[in-house]
Amino acid sequence: MAQLLVIEDELVLAKNIARYFERQGHTVAVVHDGRAGVEAGRELRPDVVIVDFQLPGLDGLEVIRELRRMDDEIRIVMITGHGTINLAVEAMKAGSMDLLTKPLSLASLDEVVQRAVRERAGRTMLRYYQQRENQHASVHALIGECAAMRQLREMIQAVAASEPSDNSPAPPVLVQGETGTGKELVARACHLASPRAGGPFIEVNCAALPANLMEDELFGHEKGAFTDARARKVGLIEAADGGTLFLDEIGELELTLQAKLLRVLENYKVRPIGSVHDRKINVRIVAATNRDLAAEAKAGRFRSDLVYRLSVFQVRIAPLRDRGDDVLLLAQEFLQRLGARYGRPALKLEPATAAALRRYPWPGNVRELRNCLERAVLMQRGPVLLPEDLGLSAPDALMPVTASAPAPHHHDGPPQPIATRSPVVVPLDSVEREHLLQALETHGWNVSLAARALQVTRDTLRYRMAKHGLQRHER
Repeated sequence: MAQLLVIEDELVLAKNIARYFERQGHTVAVVHDGRAGVEAGRELRPDVVIVDFQLPGLDGLEVIRELRRMDDEIRIVMITGHGTINLAVEAMKAGSMDLLTKPLSLASLDEVVQRAVRERAGRTMLRYYQQRENQHASVHALIGECAAMRQLREMIQAVAASEPSDNSPAPPVLVQGETGTGKELVARACHLASPRAGGPFIEVNCAALPANLMEDELFGHEKGAFTDARARKVGLIEAADGGTLFLDEIGELELTLQAKLLRVLENYKVRPIGSVHDRKINVRIVAATNRDLAAEAKAGRFRSDLVYRLSVFQVRIAPLRDRGDDVLLLAQEFLQRLGARYGRPALKLEPATAAALRRYPWPGNVRELRNCLERAVLMQRGPVLLPEDLGLSAPDALMPVTASAPAPHHHDGPPQPIATRSPVVVPLDSVEREHLLQALETHGWNVSLAARALQVTRDTLRYRMAKHGLQRHER
């Protein structure tokens, strides 16, 4: 139920309103002049205020302005015996959500109050989720004490401080790192640390759609631009005006769209499909990729001029295997969060488990670590996380590394003494490479099937394929 404040100088009407809403379970406070109403609003912080226009002390419009200064989320309904269009306009400008005239229908007032309570609850919930999301996406959410992470946080602060003083578009940022290192988290941190934090953060996965649909998503279209264009559609670039546009997997963007994006970066104007006019935008573009864009440009798969334009700020995220003890800090943070999420006590790391976490190469980086620990939390068998609970393959091999000596040859006659032989030791890299190659060829170079047969993740297999330089054209 909600906290209501009634500011009405007609005593009978104020009493009737209070009684009506108290019967519905709301808490209602009543005052009879404007200044007392402002003080009551400051003390009670009500969800909904019902205020008369003509009041002693301060009139209703002044009361509304004062209440809105204290809490811009407060819902206010004005009532008056002299309703005019001009008064209605002034009430809306001051911050009233509705204007009702006397003689007052309590049923009509009830409808407006119910709507106000729903709006207030919806805004409160939205603010709660935004704040919770921001807590896990700010600069401070980038966990790690290694030198690379400290430099990363410093770079994000430098990006945030680079907003032009003339309110023009901010320079673009290119975030580079392997899959699973947290490129989206870095992009959000750049947004939240900057003056654009109050604006929109629009995320686009450039690999999600074919070129024709991606163009429509990015640039929008005018009504009648093509057969199914029954109404104007605002593109995501325009929707990000005043905030940040995050282009994830920018290396997957088609060359034709790269040219259009380059034009946006040069003049910060966007032209919807079917329009003859450009629309000015003020947006910071943050792009992310796990590819080497310079190499892609040299191979003709990415525009070199777009690489230069995107690289005003270059942010590189170190892979987890190069971050030392950061893996343990992340593991402890994930175990605490996951325990709270599933209503279970946070698992503790024993030394052997910590050593296993440090030893594993984490080809899927932070994402793989989190998924691994989530599985461990769901399957936990006790308060301590054991190495076998992680389900990790041995980091240095996928099979035994020694070959058995050949069996001795038997012949007739008295037994002969057998010379003691040392086992034949095969180089580890050679064994692993041959085993991987056999699995890939057996499954027609289908990485998913081969990974399943080897009982490892696809990321692990791809990491080891890259390590040994395995490509389909071999053999």
